[in-house]
Amino acid sequence: MRELTVLYDADCGLCRRFRSWLAVQAPGRGGPDGVVRMRFVAAGSAYARRLYPQLNHEATLRDVTVVADDGSVYIGDRAWIICLWATRDHRQTAIRLTRPGMQPVVRAMVLAAAGLRHFTVDRSGGDYADGCDGQCDHQR
Repeated sequence: MRELTVLYDADCGLCRRFRSWLAVQAPGRGGPDGVVRMRFVAAGSAYARRLYPQLNHEATLRDVTVVADDGSVYIGDRAWIICLWATRDHRQTAIRLTRPGMQPVVRAMVLAAAGLRHFTVDRSGGDYADGCDGQCDHQR
């Protein structure tokens, strides 16, 4: 696997932040260094529909969906894990999350993110994250 396409909800601040974080983790280098190249496509867009006519595009707006260059499709929990696996720094975490007994933990994390997403999505184009002045990133 050399490339993943991540379909994300471009109208969701949380999803856009996840996309930005992933872009930094796997900055487009696919190959022997262990990083899988990622490209990002707005879920439900005309472009996404042309690329993947076989997908349920309404569902891609509800759950993160990832399509691998070999045709594999990952949805929800599995999509989050494959995104982590695609990065050099978080691959071991992804592998640990696939161990027996970890599925409830992963599911809880995904449901928590979905709950936050529910409160942040504003289909009019804005959300609480858009009002962030970026200062919180500098206070760590």
